[in-house]
Amino acid sequence: MDKKLKIAIIGSRGYPYVYSGYETLVKELSERLVKKGHNVRVYCHRPLFKMKPKNINGIELVYTPSIETKYLSQFVNSFFSFIHVCFSKIDVVLIVNSANGPFGILTKLFGKKTCINVDGLEWLRPKWKGFGSLYFKISSKMATVLFDEIITDSLEMKKVYQNKFKRSTKVIAYGSTMLKYNFDNDYLNFLNIEKDDYFLIVGRLIPDNNSYLITKGFINSRSKKKLVIVGDVPYKDSYSKSVKLLENEKIILTGYIKSQKKLSLLYKNCYCYIHGHEFGGTNPTMINALDLNSNIISLETKFNREMLTNKKAIFFDKNANSIKDAIIKFEKQKNVIIKDNSNYIFPKKYKWQYITNQYLELFYGLTNFRNK
Repeated sequence: MDKKLKIAIIGSRGYPYVYSGYETLVKELSERLVKKGHNVRVYCHRPLFKMKPKNINGIELVYTPSIETKYLSQFVNSFFSFIHVCFSKIDVVLIVNSANGPFGILTKLFGKKTCINVDGLEWLRPKWKGFGSLYFKISSKMATVLFDEIITDSLEMKKVYQNKFKRSTKVIAYGSTMLKYNFDNDYLNFLNIEKDDYFLIVGRLIPDNNSYLITKGFINSRSKKKLVIVGDVPYKDSYSKSVKLLENEKIILTGYIKSQKKLSLLYKNCYCYIHGHEFGGTNPTMINALDLNSNIISLETKFNREMLTNKKAIFFDKNANSIKDAIIKFEKQKNVIIKDNSNYIFPKKYKWQYITNQYLELFYGLTNFRNK
């Protein structure tokens, strides 16, 4: 019988706090690990939690300090979390976010077994200009040196780390959070939309998700459909404001949607999901669309191409005219595309149970605790 592990997770906002792909990973993974009998501890940003229970759903919660600013919150929280875990009896530490690369020196000194999920090409994202971009490059490099195992979420991202940092990685993807059962259309009625009545965008309103370009392309396509935009940013900036200023009778801005039921409903009934994410590996919003076999129009990147293997989709370049043409092309070819995707099988690698088993194999490999 396999030994039960003591696992700590550092680098997300905490549990249960679903805001991004990292928090989704922490939630889905930690809950399944606990059900398998393992002890899981999640480090949380103390200022984000009014109530601070020590345990939820069998998951131990530790609240460490943080400064809630755009640039320092994760850095400060991670520092205190790493200090705490180094003095704890933990078998293996899972770190998320390549920004935590430098802290690997602490776990290295204390002899902790570690693995880090480095996510995407953070140093290329527009929000990290100048020093921020440089920091992510250095931090990602340090992660490949200081942590025992590196996790990337796609084969193409594995190639990036192999070529840029000369470090092999373990590929483990993210999973879908969609609900499959049937439920009422109250939320569609609330938004005044119907099935196949709208295109859908899901993601934060940041430049590298290209919401502004997609919206301009949609308007220029003169489509009779509507465009539903799910997402926002937790701060005021010029880019998100520019997207919101494009609103007209055909554009519906929902802001954040925390309800998986509402989000599943929007994916399930959309005419087509439009994916504009630029710097990803495996992107959770695309996984959700794949899980429900939504029609998809996607930005042309090697990462998006990988995700859309065996799935018929239309691709566009990063400009409004190309997006306009893709929308027009989709509307002309919709029936053919649906027929081509009728036998699409959602890949096993995007299912949480399979993902959990992959992490466990990695943890056991690091600790040598199997069958002890």
